[in-house]
Amino acid sequence: MENSKKISRRKFLSLSLLGVGGVALISLNPFSKSTSSNWRFFTNDEGVLVDALAEQIIPTDESMGARDAGATNFIDKQLMGPYIRYQETYRKGLKAIQETCKTNFKKSFEALEWEEQTKFLQSMEAGKIEGSNWEKGFDKEFFELIRSHTMQSFYGSPRHGGNKNNVSYKMMRLDYPVIIGQNRYKV
Repeated sequence: MENSKKISRRKFLSLSLLGVGGVALISLNPFSKSTSSNWRFFTNDEGVLVDALAEQIIPTDESMGARDAGATNFIDKQLMGPYIRYQETYRKGLKAIQETCKTNFKKSFEALEWEEQTKFLQSMEAGKIEGSNWEKGFDKEFFELIRSHTMQSFYGSPRHGGNKNNVSYKMMRLDYPVIIGQNRYKV
């Protein structure tokens, strides 16, 4: 009986190597959160860029804008869930924006003046940005995607990660929905 509880040195080493290999594989998982980012999907640089894009789409004026409503948090959260199919599109689009801005303006998008950012996004919306990054109308397609997700964030339910502190409800002077049961609301 004592021998059945003992493990050979060879068996111990092979089990240890399997454990170390498993840990290494888990760390290579592309969907695991990187410790170098504050986001679930975005890198820190991408998060800053999405924040600037969202703020251009719904700017802060007399009311709070997309940044205040947590639009970037919403998009980031959804890209790891229901919007997972858009991950590649976001990576490609955000990279294309930065490359185009660095080529044309010698600055990142978020470092541009407000008016320059506006003109850049107007060109995207119209499908008029030139370059290999924007072939087949990708500029217009990506603009429509990020605008749609920003709007969903701003006007949607806070329980999905956007509309932080009910900023859009306050702006529209709406009563706050109160959950009265599973997925049922009373206004």
